[in-house]
Amino acid sequence: MKLHGYFRSSASYRVRIALNLKGLTADHLPHHLRKGEQRHPSYLAINPQGLVPTLQDDGGTILTQSLAIIEWLDEIHPEPPLLPQDPLRRAKVRAFAMALACDTHPVQNLKVLARLRQLGLPEEQVTDWAAWANREGLAACETLIAGEPGPFCFGPAPTIADLCLVPQLANARRFGVALEAFPRLLQAETAAKAIEAFADAAPDRQPDAE
Repeated sequence: MKLHGYFRSSASYRVRIALNLKGLTADHLPHHLRKGEQRHPSYLAINPQGLVPTLQDDGGTILTQSLAIIEWLDEIHPEPPLLPQDPLRRAKVRAFAMALACDTHPVQNLKVLARLRQLGLPEEQVTDWAAWANREGLAACETLIAGEPGPFCFGPAPTIADLCLVPQLANARRFGVALEAFPRLLQAETAAKAIEAFADAAPDRQPDAE
């Protein structure tokens, strides 16, 4: 397999964790987002959105969007499972993951922040925007799992929720968000980071890390 990504991309980070948990290997092909390499015609030919990650399987099939990739990996390599078997529990885990991957991360990602700069916002306001988006999303997620047993987001083992949470907390720290208000999220992060699969997927451990 080949994973097109970027060391600091939260979406790529999620997929790296999934691959590691499943014991799968992939050739990592970096695309420097700040240099615009994701907009190169050769990359747009495989991912017309110009986003990372993109996963190519050994047969050449192309998959985009991190949550779709992770669920595909979970279906073809079911151990360890990243979604509960119970339909209601599965829906709750997906809802948490989507709150971060669909409603929080995209609002503060590089593409949106670049557009804010183009519109003339000073850098301080751009950073404030990103911090606000993170605080809003994390506050909602703290409430979503307040009554859930730990140590992970939804019990004794990591799920797709944890795969989304850990990268998002890393983003929040980059934008100066104080995280003390989210003890339940921090509990899940601590449990996750103790697992080698999460640690090895961290941005600073990637070959293209700066």
